[in-house]
Amino acid sequence: MLSIFRRLMKSTQGATAVELTLITSIIAVAAIASMRSVTGKVTNVLNAVGPLN
Repeated sequence: MLSIFRRLMKSTQGATAVELTLITSIIAVAAIASMRSVTGKVTNVLNAVGPLN
C-alpha cells in the first residue's frame, strides 16, 4: 500500500492533465466572453444597415 502511494506521489501525469484542463477552460471562458461582445456589436451594425425582413 505504501509503495502505491509513493508511486502516485512521484507521478506527474495527473498534474499535467489538471494543468491542461485549467488552461483549456480559461481559454474557453475567454472565447465565450469575446463572442458575446462581438455578437452584440455585429447585431447593432446589421440593425443600423437595415431590417432583416
